[in-house]
Amino acid sequence: MPTTSPYGTWESPISSESIAQNATSFDDVIVDPITSVIYHIEKRPSEDGRSVLVNTEKNTDLFDRTWNCRTGVHEYGGAAAKAYNGVVYFSNYSDGRVYSIQDGGAPTPITPESDFHRFADFAIHPVENRFIVSILEDHTKPDPSDVISSLCVIDSKSSTVHPLTGGADFYAAPQFSPDGLHLVWQQWNFPDMPWDGGLLYVADVTIGSSGTLTIGEPRYVAGKYQEASAGYPSWVSNDTLLYTVDVSGFQNPWTYSLATQSSSPVLKSPKDEDFNEPAWILGGSHNAVLDSNGHTVLFTALREVRSVLYQITLKTGATEELESPFVTIESVRRVTDSNVVFIGSQIDEPAAIILCTTSPYEKPQFKQLKSSASASANPVPKEYLSKPQSLAIDVNGQPVYAVYYPPTNPDFVAPAGELPPCVYFTTRGFAWLTVNYGGSSGYGREYINRLNKEWGVVDVEDCTLATIALGKSPYSLIDGKRTAIRGGSAGGFTTLAALCVFPTAFAAGTSLYGISDLKKLEDFTHKFESKYMFKLLGGSSQEVPEVYKERSPLYNADKIRSPLLIEQGALDKVVPPEQAHAIVKIIQENQGQVEYLEFPDEGHGWRKAENIQTALEKELAFYKEVFGLNK
Repeated sequence: MPTTSPYGTWESPISSESIAQNATSFDDVIVDPITSVIYHIEKRPSEDGRSVLVNTEKNTDLFDRTWNCRTGVHEYGGAAAKAYNGVVYFSNYSDGRVYSIQDGGAPTPITPESDFHRFADFAIHPVENRFIVSILEDHTKPDPSDVISSLCVIDSKSSTVHPLTGGADFYAAPQFSPDGLHLVWQQWNFPDMPWDGGLLYVADVTIGSSGTLTIGEPRYVAGKYQEASAGYPSWVSNDTLLYTVDVSGFQNPWTYSLATQSSSPVLKSPKDEDFNEPAWILGGSHNAVLDSNGHTVLFTALREVRSVLYQITLKTGATEELESPFVTIESVRRVTDSNVVFIGSQIDEPAAIILCTTSPYEKPQFKQLKSSASASANPVPKEYLSKPQSLAIDVNGQPVYAVYYPPTNPDFVAPAGELPPCVYFTTRGFAWLTVNYGGSSGYGREYINRLNKEWGVVDVEDCTLATIALGKSPYSLIDGKRTAIRGGSAGGFTTLAALCVFPTAFAAGTSLYGISDLKKLEDFTHKFESKYMFKLLGGSSQEVPEVYKERSPLYNADKIRSPLLIEQGALDKVVPPEQAHAIVKIIQENQGQVEYLEFPDEGHGWRKAENIQTALEKELAFYKEVFGLNK
């Protein structure tokens, strides 16, 4: 018989310690195209947050605890390793160098020592394996405006680095054709982000008699500055490129022929679904070729924030949706004909590395190779897991998309008539609402563009008004008087801004490494996002100074009436800790209620188990105090 107890006071079998210690996650899946060996990158909070290269099927680490397979390119990293013909190449985070390693061997450096160079997104030449094309991010001059991004060639035989192409502000996704005669890549320029105006180029590859790799004049493939984004290129044959572009309003697949130098859509008619995700992190993959001839491809797309699987015949555009239990599918990689591996998670299962086998006229077969919960001695029973509900909430005549997680614990029920507070930890009797406010991906370019010039307005209104609506008819899912808003980074900015603009809407707020001063963000953030806010705010701080000031929580902090918790990493280079220090000081000077927690050994987010545990415990204790649940 379940115990009757108020929402937010339920006893949970999930401790903060178990979450922190077992918060292992998968950053990427890597497949050796020659040997078909599968590897993955595992982020382990229990080992100071380092990322580990693992042979997936053997379940063995490739190196000891002194190594960290991670890159700082674009600060957010990604694409830190690639395998080819029994050799794995990876970026080591502590020194920024690239290393090669084989099973049972020790890492060998293949780039010179440098305090200023960062490498990521490797492409190994399929014939002359010694040559590896890579993104090179040069921080010789540390100011973000002086950081240089380019494509380079790493010669693994001589351990030297040579320039390949440059001139654009950013580069990503270099890929050799199967015969090694062509190279494709993505590039973009300020103020675009890769999902705004990513451009694809292809060039002929030449390997000289002197042992050098060069490329010819780049040829434009797809994308348009500030208007259409093309990205995620891959080769289905020596002549044909596969990529995605949002000319229809959604990211749909297209092909490009080298022979005719022309592009065409893969689908018979466009789908209002995105076949990729915004490239905040390098190295994403959302499709894989299912046969050696490149005729059939497995795609993943987003429908109402849930991944769906398609098997598509490229020549005809014939599309078959495949049955799949997975709500998220990432890092899709070809293994062999009919075999694909990816990171997948289900509603009631944690993320796992999944081998998918397809065959004509039969349902796909899914085999779990490794679960992110494998290391857990006490996995969470399924009956304690909250099942998400997708919502489209009407806000001022515009649908705002959200995902609602109801309180879930078979051992407890709430008193009759009580509604749950909307914050954290559903097993403890809290509800959780994730608002995908205007600007979020998965709903097409028009929805993304809602945030242009309106950052600090649309996001704040969508989150606040959607939460208010959920506490009223026809929803009546939460107690509107017991809601807290929380978010990290840009979500932290939205949290702070909402508490300023709607001072009575929320009972509390938590900002995790959030932005308080937009002008300071413009002055001190890293290169990747240094011009991002120009589009979101309508210009630079010199062009629209009033917008920067009006929307900065720092200059409106005197309006904050709700208790606020701020958590920050001292090593954060994306949102420096000075942002947090400044707003804490203003709130304190105005006799506001603010608690501050700073981790001296963390950056933009928590990687270490002990810090994850401390942050969770602090946040839960904060909400219990605010909502009076300790009585």
